[in-house]
Amino acid sequence: MSSRIPSRCSPGKYRRRVDRKAKEGRLNQPKIGLFGHFGAGNLGNESTLQAMLCHLRRRLPDADVTCICSGPETVTTAYNITAVPSRRAVVKLWAFPNPLARLARNVLVGIPSEVYRWLKGLTTLRGTDALIIPGTGLLTDAYTLFNWGPYDMFRWSVTAKLCGCKLFFVSVGAGPVYSRIGKFFVKAALSLADFRSYRDHSTLQYLNDLGFRAENDMVYPDLVFSLPETLIPHRHSGKGRRLVVGLGLMEYAGKYSIERPTNSVHAAYLEALVGFVKWLLAREYNVRLLIGDLADTPVTREFRSLLREQSGTHEEERVIDEPVASAEDLLSQLAATDIVVATRFHNVLLTLLLNKPVIAISFHHKCSSLMSQMGIGDYCLDINGLNAENLVGRFCQIEKNSGQLRSMIREKVKNCRNALDEQYLIIFRDMCPGGAQIAAPAVATRESTNDSILS
Repeated sequence: MSSRIPSRCSPGKYRRRVDRKAKEGRLNQPKIGLFGHFGAGNLGNESTLQAMLCHLRRRLPDADVTCICSGPETVTTAYNITAVPSRRAVVKLWAFPNPLARLARNVLVGIPSEVYRWLKGLTTLRGTDALIIPGTGLLTDAYTLFNWGPYDMFRWSVTAKLCGCKLFFVSVGAGPVYSRIGKFFVKAALSLADFRSYRDHSTLQYLNDLGFRAENDMVYPDLVFSLPETLIPHRHSGKGRRLVVGLGLMEYAGKYSIERPTNSVHAAYLEALVGFVKWLLAREYNVRLLIGDLADTPVTREFRSLLREQSGTHEEERVIDEPVASAEDLLSQLAATDIVVATRFHNVLLTLLLNKPVIAISFHHKCSSLMSQMGIGDYCLDINGLNAENLVGRFCQIEKNSGQLRSMIREKVKNCRNALDEQYLIIFRDMCPGGAQIAAPAVATRESTNDSILS
């Protein structure tokens, strides 16, 4: 098809008109920033990012998205979006045993490096319409103040406001926050927000206890509940085979419970799981080992070694241990189970998303809060004091009630999806520049949904 210049318009005027319209289109294109601990191997966080990107692509298909994250190379490769590090390494900071040498290093190198990071942040967010901090348990200093911790979240929040961005905290989780400086950064960042919502009432209560006035903020479910149904694998048929119990293992997460943990809880945790799996194998169940973070891989090896030591005759082929490299892999493996016992929060949540019964081993208030929200709080066990006998008892109960539980979980998941649709409508309407249009969410095929996330 040939293009024809209007007869009353000279070629020069026509080109200028086309250029002007193209420029107007770019001006109306929303520019959105995302901030979080993404691209670093935590599959729950990756599921959160996928959910947010999918809804961005559906409702703001022309949006220009930049992700500020821990693993920018991984994010760019996986989702085909621009990504920058949340904390740039300016120069290598050499370690010095002498306190005076360390002080001199921090003054002469650390302070100028931090000034540089602030300036680069302003460059990154210049012209951005909104910075979204989507989901995850970001409001904690349990393992770091920097990179994806309270300080860098505060730095990017301040930078967003200096650049005239709207700031959205969307279905985030909180706690623990141990240090005074961590508490300051968390409360200061939240106070700058144009919109705040939390993924559970326990987070809202935790922030109130920290002294942040959060009682008028919103509570919406975790964003992973809004993963498109076209990305959710179909449940496998259990006819004519052994039942498969998924066992989600987790690296020691003691700092999420107490500030100075000991390894005794972790040792007792593994002993309880070994005893439980021995009971399952003796009763002809198969077991599938699961992880929720690539950092959990060593724990899987440790668990298998303990199991082998205590049950040398157990059938190796009935303990399924396949590699997991992505959130899609994890969902696929969860779909191949009948009942799941899991520790990581998003392993539990993704199991519920598949409408499967799950026992949660709780290491943080978010776990018990999720199970209560879904009406199955009786199947949540505290990691402190965990033992095989309690696990076996809860497993027998959940297997007996599995049919009824599946129906209830399905209805609860539907309610979560509807609530998140409401939240997306609110935040996308508020973050759009004047000329941008919000597209109505459409029912997509599996192929088109995958394309929308990756394009």
